[in-house]
Amino acid sequence: MNIVQSPYFRRAYKRLQRNQVKPVNDAIRYIVSDPACGEEKKGDLAGVRVYKFRVLDQQFLLAYEYDEQALFLLGLGVHENFYRDLKR
Repeated sequence: MNIVQSPYFRRAYKRLQRNQVKPVNDAIRYIVSDPACGEEKKGDLAGVRVYKFRVLDQQFLLAYEYDEQALFLLGLGVHENFYRDLKR
């Protein structure tokens, strides 16, 4: 499965601290193994799935879309303003 990063995801990933990278990579591997694991959104974000996981006692959200050939990583961050920024 191909993994494609959006510019919004790429910027958020670059800003991660060194000790936050491994849990995010583990979450991406888990999504690749089971793409239906995230919660499917409705309304403006229909078709987008969000997987919630913990990084150093803080909840992170990872937004993605998938089909048979590719996994599209759309966004990464904490809950504050996450959905507002994802709609842009």
